[in-house]
Amino acid sequence: MRQLGGRVNLVICQKSKIDDWFEHFEDNYYLCGACEYLIVPFDLSDPDGMEMFFMNVQTPNSANIVGIINYDLIFRRPELLKMKFDTIMLDESSMIQNETAKRTKAILKLKTDNVILLSGTPTGGKYEKLYSQLKLLGWNISKTQYWSEFIETRQIDMGGFKIPVVTGYKNIGRLRRKMRQYGCNFLKTDEVFDLPAQTFTDIKTNTSKEYRKFKKDKIVTVDGRELVGDTTLTQMLYERQLCGAYNADKLSAFTDILESTNDRLIVFYNFNAELDGLKTICEKHKRPVSEVNGNTKDLKAYESAADSVTLIQYQAGAMGLNLQKANKIVYFTPPLSSELYEQSKKRIHRIGQERPCFYYRLICKNSVEGKIYETLEKRQDYTEKLFAKG
Repeated sequence: MRQLGGRVNLVICQKSKIDDWFEHFEDNYYLCGACEYLIVPFDLSDPDGMEMFFMNVQTPNSANIVGIINYDLIFRRPELLKMKFDTIMLDESSMIQNETAKRTKAILKLKTDNVILLSGTPTGGKYEKLYSQLKLLGWNISKTQYWSEFIETRQIDMGGFKIPVVTGYKNIGRLRRKMRQYGCNFLKTDEVFDLPAQTFTDIKTNTSKEYRKFKKDKIVTVDGRELVGDTTLTQMLYERQLCGAYNADKLSAFTDILESTNDRLIVFYNFNAELDGLKTICEKHKRPVSEVNGNTKDLKAYESAADSVTLIQYQAGAMGLNLQKANKIVYFTPPLSSELYEQSKKRIHRIGQERPCFYYRLICKNSVEGKIYETLEKRQDYTEKLFAKG
């Protein structure tokens, strides 16, 4: 962005990253000797910052400026759609995969000379999710033509109606050439940064008798709750839950990890019942706890306590957080999304990490979890594999 030399710029990022970007511009683009900024940052999530940004936009001889705003405020700031930017930059551009979302529609309407997209997992291995990002980069191809040329599908009967399911891809060489033509540069992390080694350890636990009964009968009562697997999706949901918070052996395995180290731990989980069980164990062992989920984002313990445990729900914290004070991640249960899984690994394995990174996957033997991890290792979503079997 600095090299392009534009005066009016915009950075769009996740809400949790606004302060990081603001500090980045303050720390790296300030000339101490001249007491001036090469690029003056403004926080557009703050009404005062928004007002100051527009004042500078309307002052032709002012310094180069950059507004910083989160994805879900873009469509709530219609005045930005009336502007002309020199450069816009999207941090985690995979956030606009859904072209029908309000944020994506608003971003595609922005007027700019230059576009920079940053993403470690722009598609999660799925080319169909690239369309809106390629459109933003300037490739004027219709969605119908894009799918016709590059995506293979088949129709799945969902009980009275049919949905298209992606089964593969075609003309990949041409697609990659077109992507390079529009500025896509594919690099692996280790080709860009010198990061420490990663070590993965699988810890196998036993399935519970409730899991085995449910697998056989498709119905079981656990903790006073009746679980009925009357569809493929509900069956998978309850099998996953029975591998997590309702599995005493897995909770015991987590306890063993907790007792084996006083280092910071990052723990990824899926369901609220898992959070309750994990918190109970942490409290029993007097370990400070931080939480990141749909209701809470509290990293105070993570920041201040070297023996803290940070419990993160995948959808809320697998992307965007910088957690390199820790070098150990525990996967209590796996996600279904390949993108969330790959992104979660990077929360500790990033710039500033100087120690080897360790990952502990708690896996119920002879259960759906083994199948999920096998699919994730292929950079595929487990739900897609499920439908493909149908």
